[in-house]
Amino acid sequence: MRIALVEDDSALAEMMAFWIREAGHECQVLKEGGALIRQLGHDSIDTVILDWMLPDTDGIQLLQWIRKNVNWPLPVIFVTGKDSEADIVRALTEGADDYMSKPVQRFELLARIDAVSRRSQAQEPSQQLLDFGAYTIDVQTRTVSLNDDPIEMTQKEFDLVLFLFRNAGRILSRGHIMESVWGRSPDLNTRTVDTHMSRIRSKLKLRAENGWRLRAVYQHGYRLEPTQQARKR
Repeated sequence: MRIALVEDDSALAEMMAFWIREAGHECQVLKEGGALIRQLGHDSIDTVILDWMLPDTDGIQLLQWIRKNVNWPLPVIFVTGKDSEADIVRALTEGADDYMSKPVQRFELLARIDAVSRRSQAQEPSQQLLDFGAYTIDVQTRTVSLNDDPIEMTQKEFDLVLFLFRNAGRILSRGHIMESVWGRSPDLNTRTVDTHMSRIRSKLKLRAENGWRLRAVYQHGYRLEPTQQARKR
């Protein structure tokens, strides 16, 4: 899981980041809200841990920005020194998934991260037939069709297509794709990802007239995004 920790107290941030990494997650420490906004513009984040008081903004304003601009389920956990009932209620009302008052305990923090992740995954569509404009994905039979014409592909290619469409609009790093689709560590050679992406783009005919395109994002990874034709349907 990729976690962004927005905390301007360096000592606390490094301690929490150590706990999170020791639990097997990736953790990026950010000191300002603006840094998180920039990060969300070019990388895929699974959970945000957010302080209320930040040098450039406050956590509520940042939470409001996330709920308005991020187009995928992104759990947000407040970890802050503000512990009044009014503050907790306000954060939860604005869309926070959980709230912890400092000082935080290691295993409680990790348990809450796992809990919001499970709730977020449970909210994802569970239907077996997924429609994305001209494309239909049948999860049960593990097939993909374009305008009702089946597309031949390997099982791994199907896994990759399903992952891309379920994360449409998100920039996905090669390491994230490798972990999620192949179950491999992202520090391994990711040339396999590029090869499969080229095949997927060709087999699915991902171009404007079919409503979707697969774009390589320089130094970051890939993004599957709808074209104007898809938006007009």
